Amino acid sequence: MPRAPIFTAIKLVERELGKHHISADIGCHLFSILPPFNLGSTTMGYGLGAASAAAFNVAPGNAPSSKRAISLMGDGGFWHNGLTSGIANGVFNRSDNLTIIIDNNYASATGGQDLLSSRAVNDSRSTGHEIERAVKGVGVEWVRTIKRTYDLKAMVSTLREALTTQETGPKVLIAQSECMLNLQRREKKVVRKAIADGKRVVRERFGIDPDTCTGDHSCIRLSGCPSLSIRDNPDPLRLDPVAMVMDSCVGCGNCGEVAHAAVLCPSFYRAQIVSNPTRWDIFSQRLRSAVIGWLQSADARRRSRYAF
Repeated sequence: MPRAPIFTAIKLVERELGKHHISADIGCHLFSILPPFNLGSTTMGYGLGAASAAAFNVAPGNAPSSKRAISLMGDGGFWHNGLTSGIANGVFNRSDNLTIIIDNNYASATGGQDLLSSRAVNDSRSTGHEIERAVKGVGVEWVRTIKRTYDLKAMVSTLREALTTQETGPKVLIAQSECMLNLQRREKKVVRKAIADGKRVVRERFGIDPDTCTGDHSCIRLSGCPSLSIRDNPDPLRLDPVAMVMDSCVGCGNCGEVAHAAVLCPSFYRAQIVSNPTRWDIFSQRLRSAVIGWLQSADARRRSRYAF
C-alpha cells in the first residue's frame, strides 16, 4: 500500500525526534492506529485530519512541548473539505503543523472515483488539477511533493525537514503513489492474458534468506506488510523464528527499502519470475546455475579441509 512506507517513515523519524501528536483521517491510512505502527491520536471525519490537529498548534521551538502535530488525509478527503477546513484555515490561523496528503490519484476510500487531481482523462469531468497548486493557491509556502512513496529515504528526509525547519507557517507534504490493491486488480488481468497468449512476462518478487535473517523482525514491525510472516529457523542452534515473504507478495519493494533504511540485516533479495521464457532466458539461467554451483562446491571443498 502507498500508505505503509509513509507510516514507516514516521516511525523512523520519531526514533530521532520523539513522539508527535498524529491526527488521522477517514480512509485506509486510518490503519496507522493499528499494530504494528500504533500511530494516530485522534480521528474526526472525512477530510478533517488537519482541522483536528489545529488545537495542537504550537509556536516553533526546540522544547518537547513545541513539537509540531502531524495530520494525515487522502486526496479524496482533501477535496471533500480538507482544503478549506484544514489547509486554508491553517494558513489563516498561522498554524505551524504538518499535513501529509496521501495522493492515490483517485478517491480510494469511496471506490476509486476520479477527483480534481486525477491524472486520468475523463470525458465528463475536469481532471489534472494538481494538489500542490491548490495548497499554494490558499497561501501555503512550505510544500513538498514526493512522486513515489516507496522511496523511503526521500520520505524520511522530507519528514525530518518538515518537523525541524525553522520556517514558520503550515507545512504540506504530498505523497504520491497508486493504491496497490487497485493497481493489482488492474494489472493481474493484463498479466494473466499475456501469459495465456504465450508472451514473455517478468514479475518481481522479494524473498528472505533464512540463513542471513537474524530473527530481529524489525522488517515486520516497521513495514506492516501483510505478505511478511515468520517460520521456524532452519539453524538448529538458533531458536528465534526467521521472517519469510509469502506468495501474496506483489513486489512493491517496501520490505527491502525498510531493511536498508532501518539498517537491518541484508537478508532481503529480489527475484524475477519469468513466464514463457525465451531461449536466451533458459540459457542464461542454466549458465548462472552452473557458475553458482561450481563456486559453491569449491567453497564446500575448502571448508571440508577444516572439518573434524
